[in-house]
Amino acid sequence: MANKIFVSQSNYIPWKGFFDAINTVDHYVVYDDMQFTRRDWRNRNLIKTPKGLCWLTIPVETKGKYFQKINEVKIADVNWNKKHWQILQQNYSKAKCFDEVKLFIEELYLSSSSEYLSEINLHFLKNINIFLGITTPLISDFKNNLSLEKNERLISLCQQFNSNDYFTGSSAKAYLEEPKFKNANINVQYFDYEDYPQYEQLHGKFNHHVSILDLLFCEGHHAKKFMKSFPENA
Repeated sequence: MANKIFVSQSNYIPWKGFFDAINTVDHYVVYDDMQFTRRDWRNRNLIKTPKGLCWLTIPVETKGKYFQKINEVKIADVNWNKKHWQILQQNYSKAKCFDEVKLFIEELYLSSSSEYLSEINLHFLKNINIFLGITTPLISDFKNNLSLEKNERLISLCQQFNSNDYFTGSSAKAYLEEPKFKNANINVQYFDYEDYPQYEQLHGKFNHHVSILDLLFCEGHHAKKFMKSFPENA
């Protein structure tokens, strides 16, 4: 049987496609010993508001730290979690399933006390996985030979976990050298993020590319019906 792997930096409350990716594979390797990039998905994500899309951003320490790794990034405001939860309440209190998921999401935020961004992201990923019934292990402890070229590092990770199917998003086509993977007997598979079903969403025109929290507030325990990696009518 094929052993499937997904390798990616952690994101803050990522969109539903990220969780579909995790649910599709046998191992998700959290690739957070890579350089932190500003204005990226590592410490922010989109939610819907009556005024349009809004970034929910965890403030982090970046001044003078140009080459820090994601798992070295520290939080700049210890009250960020309370502020984010307040913003979510303000914008989703009228969502169909707000009361159903309120205690779960509130506890996620109030228990997010780590000083490191990567640990906070993992806290959210692990607990939302449990809510959705995703059992794929999240692996953050592994050997990463940074002296290798990018494609070779990914191949090395696949080999560490005996994975012969490497899953990634379509944007990776810009840098992946598929012949190298083929020579290592590893198949490159691209996730299909098209044709997601719509659900009853708040605040105007429908948008798929918002945080998974939007889907949880709107559909609660029926969220899996609007994802692609679960059996039909899960």
